[in-house]
Amino acid sequence: MIIKRIIYASIFFSNILFADIKVINKSTSKDFLIKTLKGEKIIYVSTRDLVSALSSRLYENLERKKLVLYVSGKRIKISAGTSFLIIDDVPYQMVDIVQEYKGDFYLPAESFFEILRKTTIPGLFFDSRKEVLDIDIVRYSVKSLKIEQKTNGTIVRINTQKSFSDRDISSFINKHGWFYLTIVGGVVDTSTLNKTITRGIIHRVESDQINETAQIALKLRSEVISHEWYQNHDPNEIVITLRTALDSNKKRIKKAKDRWRLDTIVLDAGHGGKDPGTSGKYGTKEKDVVLDITKRVGRLLEKNTGIKVVYTRTEDIFIPLWKRTKIANEAGGKLFVSIHINSNPNRKIKGFETYLYSSAYSDEAIEVASRENSVIEFEEKKVNYEELSMERKITATMASSMFLKESEVLAAIIQEELDKKLTIPNRGVKQAGFYVLSGASMPCVLIEGGFVSNPTEEKNLKSPSYRKKIADGIYNAIIKFKSSRDKLLSEE
Repeated sequence: MIIKRIIYASIFFSNILFADIKVINKSTSKDFLIKTLKGEKIIYVSTRDLVSALSSRLYENLERKKLVLYVSGKRIKISAGTSFLIIDDVPYQMVDIVQEYKGDFYLPAESFFEILRKTTIPGLFFDSRKEVLDIDIVRYSVKSLKIEQKTNGTIVRINTQKSFSDRDISSFINKHGWFYLTIVGGVVDTSTLNKTITRGIIHRVESDQINETAQIALKLRSEVISHEWYQNHDPNEIVITLRTALDSNKKRIKKAKDRWRLDTIVLDAGHGGKDPGTSGKYGTKEKDVVLDITKRVGRLLEKNTGIKVVYTRTEDIFIPLWKRTKIANEAGGKLFVSIHINSNPNRKIKGFETYLYSSAYSDEAIEVASRENSVIEFEEKKVNYEELSMERKITATMASSMFLKESEVLAAIIQEELDKKLTIPNRGVKQAGFYVLSGASMPCVLIEGGFVSNPTEEKNLKSPSYRKKIADGIYNAIIKFKSSRDKLLSEE
């Protein structure tokens, strides 16, 4: 993959054109010019020039080819040679990789600006034909939302930048169980509010900016006896109280906690039987390595916790991809962890990475997913797949979206814990369209524990003590994830 990128980069830089994009920053009343590189179809913008135009901060680590932008309170991590960027620990994918040129990073303009508009600067508009970037940095007055669960109801605290006139705030509950709060003159950070972790009587949070009015909608799990709101001034906040019947509230809380308590984990050892997975130069088979690691993780969980462990396979047998998530769903799994090892034509590549399900792919992710999905060729009935039909894609995307935040948290913890155990590169959290993850109705991740195509890593993966290190890292991550979830469920 590295060779491929070097060839791509040399072709790219031999065909580039240089130009500037005009930036109109309405927030500072200043105009800027941003240097660009023009490829055959894509415009790339200079990160350093963009930092000046946005009046933001930049941290660079050129040795590791990484940088961090701080824009409107968000932290944006960027790495050269990859199409992924991370905004406040959430990964996003651009249409092409970040180019490095003369000590500067160049970002694919159109897709980067669109991600920035949706997540960070709603008042940003890029006209690719005129090559003009309009920036109007919105100062949010409705910034975040926190939910507190009480024995007789739920308190919602909305963090605001200022106080509002009481006559500009109104609320009501409709017949479908939605509580609405409207704030005339408010500007809401929809990206932050819509990611609020819910609890208590609040099932879902949705916010919207309608012209000059901020609207916050709370989907309620059950009926409320009464509701009211008031403002505090130190700190500035709008406080909503939603009261419920004490007995029914206790039952609902217990039922909800029982439903989300992490009591069943499904461990999936990739491949098996007639499907060996990938193989190393010296004959090491993926199916054997991952089965050993999976059983080690399972034994640790069974020995040290009260968690029920369900395996998709415990011996060298073939299990179709569709059946693996079926096993997980029917077992009432609260977590699905699929364990694999990686391969690459470039034998120098090494490291570990963790994947989430996504219908958006990079070239590298497509390569990994295609290899893992190739197990379908061993299945007798292939009609279940057909390139992951649009209907299945939509269903899978909806399911993964429900548990995306928790899957992201778990994936990040896995990378962190494996990094403590292994000396090979941490290749980070990525997204790809793995069939084995597409049907799971729970947080789910796929771990690639190393490259068997790399001679050193193949030697390591053949070692029981090394496989134990991988298993220990995965086990520690699951325990850490469970502890954070248990803490959340225990809060009142």
